[in-house]
Amino acid sequence: MTVHSGLDRLAAGELREVLDGRRVGLLCNPTSVDRELRHAIDLLRGGGAGGRLVALFGPEHGIDGGAQDMAPVEGSPDPRTGLPVFSLYGRDAASLEPSSEALRGLDLLVHDVQDVGCRYYTFSFTLLLAMRACARAGVEVLVLDRPNPLGGVAIEGGGISKGYESFVGIASVPARHGLTVGELGRLLAPSFAPGVRLSVASMVGWRRAATFEETGLPWVQPSPNMPTVDTARVYPGMCLLEGTNLSEGRGTTRPFEIFGAPFIDGERLAAALAREDLPGVRFRPLRFRPTFHKFSGETCGGLQLHVVDTRSFRPLRTGVAVLRAVRALWPDRFAWRTEPYEFVSDRLAIDLLAGGPALRQAIEANAPLSDIVASWRVDEDAFREARAGALLYAHA
Repeated sequence: MTVHSGLDRLAAGELREVLDGRRVGLLCNPTSVDRELRHAIDLLRGGGAGGRLVALFGPEHGIDGGAQDMAPVEGSPDPRTGLPVFSLYGRDAASLEPSSEALRGLDLLVHDVQDVGCRYYTFSFTLLLAMRACARAGVEVLVLDRPNPLGGVAIEGGGISKGYESFVGIASVPARHGLTVGELGRLLAPSFAPGVRLSVASMVGWRRAATFEETGLPWVQPSPNMPTVDTARVYPGMCLLEGTNLSEGRGTTRPFEIFGAPFIDGERLAAALAREDLPGVRFRPLRFRPTFHKFSGETCGGLQLHVVDTRSFRPLRTGVAVLRAVRALWPDRFAWRTEPYEFVSDRLAIDLLAGGPALRQAIEANAPLSDIVASWRVDEDAFREARAGALLYAHA
């Protein structure tokens, strides 16, 4: 399989008529490269693609991808090109959306950022907020589409309950939605950014059932703790640990694949999870010492997830199983995070991630894993039907 991303098509000159004669802003980060690892900034500035690049916009972690999770990024001129850089992840919720001043004078905002296919990975909502601001400012939006590294078939998780909207759940979509960022924009534009003039430069050759490795495209880590495609595969489940006092593996070389805490006995936890018969994954007990973040410098017991079958693996189901097992084994040591999370201080982080309190309450009530998974099905089925008109790519 040979897949050409939206940026590959731009590099080949296919989008010149869309860009010619226009003042262009680019929402980008280190993942904004073509098959030859040429960055979108250079391709747009070179003149062959058309248009005049006049401003840069950076999502969480910044256009250089160096800032840690939830660290504010300041806007400043790009040291290499001198172009103004507008941060879309600053010190408050208002910073998440481009200002009218930042968009002034633009004809077109081009989005080229690799998403990881999970609702609470904030890049897709950065696009939605930018679309909404562009609708108000009369600026067109062009999404250069890229693969969903989790594939485009499986859907996992419920929606967002009223009152639990946040930057990890601005729109009510499942944790694992099975859409590319371009498809997600098409789906949500009418309700979230009415009036936006949105176009998507679709990929050539991508099929929904493809793994990222099958595309032949290079993987560039989109954030400091998303180093590999394997990280992305486990993220929809293991990111839930951000809503707890457990280490999600930040400060190790395998974040989200490695997890634990000083009070955890990895052998006991592995035995408990083995009884859940989780598909496509195996657990290896280990001890680790994070170099930063939770339990920095402390020795933790825990597990590493080894995904052995990417198509049968269900990351959200697995992550919930982990939370249930740890709480059952160490009820006096396990705790939910109470610190502010993604600019929200009046609701628990786990409830924002899960889209409401139902998951937390089910875990606290020792509900069976099968019952929790079954509770998502109505929302999953409704979303599968709702997304049909936004799909751009065939199954196989």
